[in-house]
Amino acid sequence: MILEKFAQFNPIIQALLGTTFTYAMTALGAAGVFLGKDLNRKMLDAMMGFAAGVMIAASYFSLLAPAIGMSEGRGVPVWFPAVAGFLAGGGFLLLVDKLLPHLHPGGNQPEGVKSSWQRSVLLVVAITLHNIPEGLAVGVAFGAAGAGIAGASLSSAIALALGIGIQNFPEGMAVSMPLRSENVSRKKAFMYGQFSGLVEPIAAVIGAWAVLSIRGLLPYALAFAAGAMIYVVAEELIPEAKRSAGDHSDVPTIAVMLGFAVMMLLDVALG
Repeated sequence: MILEKFAQFNPIIQALLGTTFTYAMTALGAAGVFLGKDLNRKMLDAMMGFAAGVMIAASYFSLLAPAIGMSEGRGVPVWFPAVAGFLAGGGFLLLVDKLLPHLHPGGNQPEGVKSSWQRSVLLVVAITLHNIPEGLAVGVAFGAAGAGIAGASLSSAIALALGIGIQNFPEGMAVSMPLRSENVSRKKAFMYGQFSGLVEPIAAVIGAWAVLSIRGLLPYALAFAAGAMIYVVAEELIPEAKRSAGDHSDVPTIAVMLGFAVMMLLDVALG
């Protein structure tokens, strides 16, 4: 019943609604700052590992696999759109990572070009950058479903939005909690944390519009979002979780497995 009502909306509106949920989950995670100043380190490591697992599974089941399936009969090798888009997505974030000033959660040394920006701003910029491919992925998924592309479905797009929303909860905490530990006020720490998720609805609308306007871009766009998300996992989530937990801790590894399983379940059950 709910799915039928949701299907009546324009795909761009669907993408906006889906990422409103993912933004709300970011804000909910950031609100954890009102419960205390510090978060148990093992719990944060587990959350980051879980988020990594969700993103890995979403990258394959919701993005790369459909991209490969849509690449037949396009006049290029069936593997080309997925490989080209995947590498382009990772390459784009690598380039932005090198140029835009930012600070990863738990880090002490800012990356990108030198800047006089405050630590709080650099931290928000880092998380905001990583939320762009997530919003783009959701928007592209809804756009593909709305365009009637074979292999894309509304239920699969909803599953992706649910998965991204779940892993946004620890990302919101990853911004607000470190700020609070540096004696930033609870209100300001929350505002910074939730602000990092606002980029997702914007990216989703752009992604859905692009797919509906230029359908030939779809397999490349899906793979682009997948490459960008895998870059985030490999560059930040897993290394940071393992670094703070210690090389011999199994907590982040188990959390990655659980996150992957949850996203796979969502995609298979709903898609």
